Amino acid sequence: MYNLVELFSGIGSQAKALKNIEMDINVIGTCEWDIQAFCAYDAIHNSTKVPKKVLELSKDELLDELSKYTLSNNGKEAMDIKSLHAYPVEVLRKIYSAIIRSNNYVDINSLNGDELPNDIDILTYSFPCQDLSNVGAFHGYNKGIDKDSGSRSSLLWQVGRILSEMKDLNKDMPRYLLMENVPTLLSNRHKKNFDEWITDLSNLGYISKYYPLNAHDFGLPQNRPRLLMISVYVGNDEKKRKIVTDFLDKEPASIVQEYRNSKYYHKYKIKDMLRIDYSIDKYFDEACACNPNRTVSRKKIWDDNPQFVLKNGKLNTDLDCIRTITTKQDRNPNSGNLYFDSGIEGRSKFRYLTPRECLLFMGFTDKDYENIIKDNPNHHGTTLFPRDKIIRMAGNSIPVKLLEGIFLQIKKLDQLLTNDFID
Repeated sequence: MYNLVELFSGIGSQAKALKNIEMDINVIGTCEWDIQAFCAYDAIHNSTKVPKKVLELSKDELLDELSKYTLSNNGKEAMDIKSLHAYPVEVLRKIYSAIIRSNNYVDINSLNGDELPNDIDILTYSFPCQDLSNVGAFHGYNKGIDKDSGSRSSLLWQVGRILSEMKDLNKDMPRYLLMENVPTLLSNRHKKNFDEWITDLSNLGYISKYYPLNAHDFGLPQNRPRLLMISVYVGNDEKKRKIVTDFLDKEPASIVQEYRNSKYYHKYKIKDMLRIDYSIDKYFDEACACNPNRTVSRKKIWDDNPQFVLKNGKLNTDLDCIRTITTKQDRNPNSGNLYFDSGIEGRSKFRYLTPRECLLFMGFTDKDYENIIKDNPNHHGTTLFPRDKIIRMAGNSIPVKLLEGIFLQIKKLDQLLTNDFID
């Protein structure tokens, strides 16, 4: 059983991947302030039902409990806690249930090292990338991970603060750390900061090795380059240091091949992720919801981006993967489009990817999507999980199959260390 803490946990790609490669996990802590994201995490990994003790709380009691947390309704800035008063009690119950059921610390800035338990096996941190990514730079987010810059991406240093506090308190350090972010961390703009981060981890007793990887190489039909880094706590143990150093000294291609040789690898095609049997009502309704109005700018979206389903209704066999899933699909550029005639007057003859399909391309399942939209309470004329919010959550998540490949390395290393030290 691996005790897991997920910082910047999102909708739980990490927990999903670990379960998929048969690593028994006990989630002892998450940290996510985005309401939709941590409620979706709860729906995917725990339950869609509200526990009895939460059902018994009045609206005022729920507001009192939730006022203790720094929450966000867009993942970018804190929301005014007073705005929660406008939420129906059903939504407040969902929010509070998700926090307590996922052991959610909510705000990384408020989390202290003394709050984390001693027996953490794996701690993951996928800190925000908008100040690092090319898309973020295009929109003016260019502060990177500079310390004290106030950028969302600079929250990386909060992880270091928490780990340092644990060490100062003589607590057991997490045995494995896993970082995920964008490859631009290795660019000239950010490399100095990233090297400083690796040095900080070394001073805490960790050996770290990073690997540029792409989700497409792990079986998902999505071009999504990422940077993954494994850090292993060795302290002053020289024998363990050598074993870990030797094991991690491998090329990204080796990690890909080892995963492809495992029983967990499966190569998916674009058609496997599309839900285009419109005789099924829910698929047709979801497609119509992603069928934009007929405008000049929308026609340009169709013309400028990959077309998975052509005007003749056939799959485009020239494509073997889609573009990176981002936080929006009704935009130019996007991940790609499908010819689709909804029959609705004034609509374009195409659609973009549905929320369900975006999650599938990230390695989640139909059941995961169904759990998210199940018991979906209404707030101000919209649901807790509207279409665009689910697409945003998918775009902010991590490809599950890619994580399976990197966690498989941790699994193998842990077995090696266990066998060696037992011998």
